[in-house]
Amino acid sequence: MSWDTVWLNCRAATMRPDGRPYGAIEDAAIAAKDGRIAWIGARGEVPADPGAETIDLGGRWVTPGLVDCHTHVVFGGNRAREFEMRLEGASYEEIARAGGGILSTVRDTRAASTEALLDGATARVRELMAEGVTVLEVKSGYGLDEATEVRMLEVARRLGERLPLTVRTSCLAAHALPPEYTHRADDYIDLVCNTIIPRVADAGLADAVDAFCERIAFDTAQTERVFAAARRYDLPVKLHAEQLSDQGGTQLAARYGALSMDHLEYISEDGIRAMADAGSVAVILPGAFYSLHETRVPPIDRFRAHGVPMAVATDANPGSSPARSLLLMLNMACTLFRLTPEEALAGVTRNAARALGLAHDYGTLEVGRYADLVAWNDIEHPAELSYWIGGRRATSRYRHGEPLE
Repeated sequence: MSWDTVWLNCRAATMRPDGRPYGAIEDAAIAAKDGRIAWIGARGEVPADPGAETIDLGGRWVTPGLVDCHTHVVFGGNRAREFEMRLEGASYEEIARAGGGILSTVRDTRAASTEALLDGATARVRELMAEGVTVLEVKSGYGLDEATEVRMLEVARRLGERLPLTVRTSCLAAHALPPEYTHRADDYIDLVCNTIIPRVADAGLADAVDAFCERIAFDTAQTERVFAAARRYDLPVKLHAEQLSDQGGTQLAARYGALSMDHLEYISEDGIRAMADAGSVAVILPGAFYSLHETRVPPIDRFRAHGVPMAVATDANPGSSPARSLLLMLNMACTLFRLTPEEALAGVTRNAARALGLAHDYGTLEVGRYADLVAWNDIEHPAELSYWIGGRRATSRYRHGEPLE
């Protein structure tokens, strides 16, 4: 037996769905070789390897590295004024139709330099990493032209090079209608399908294609054109769906085997069945629900009844969810939507990895997965990760078996 590292004296919340709460091993040891978990089990059963580095975790709880599976962290400017407008009674749709919302961020993002976009995103991502995030999804969608969409995805790739972090990218060029295409939505979808998706696919800049199917964005026919273009380039799809109304986007996305469908406050029973049949993940975004003063709660009980896996994410963006804490989203998911703490933690580990197509590499502590570990200080039970409101930080973090500063 030859290992690189062995962690001893810990309580492991493996998050494996093995019938035990949190998949917990109360007195555990974990061994890693070449960046992946090579052995995990009871400490008293770990085979000896005198050549491995041994780390005593002092009885702390250890979880998989956290996965934030829905973010928009690359952007220019901010929308604090819209925050004030919403407090004064303006709705998200009213702000968007008046030229605010996504389009105001589009203007700021187009105007920002590449280095400014990278520096801003880096600062935001470092805050997520400090809470234990080791895998992050980053969407484009604030360029809405070929050059800026490409630039956003290039910045996202550079984040993964600059930081010890696994970054997955989604091309969200079908996010909103840019002002130069007013009343010409089909022409803009032509640009997305015939120019932007081919370019980012050929350059290896996108791991998936996303779209916003909603009254203020694109209808199902336009969204299907985007999905068909993604399929031509062997890119999986995701969908912002049923956030403000039921447009039937979930049924469409299910036909294309979508990795995930996100928001879902207005999803129908037929949409839930379609998700279950397709094996898609429901990504729950409490930050947007909270910020937009929504009152329609995602149908959590129906997702449970149909066996639809639920992920939780920050939706970090400058408008509808200016969230910079994934742990806060755990608390919100439990408090606002009545997820259990175990469901919430599964939502930022096992199910979030599945939402990115990474379930074979991340999201649980088991043999063969990458050794992304987070040791937590001063908690006596994993439920405390959802219980505390702010202030909770990881004690030590490891990515692919290597310690992070």
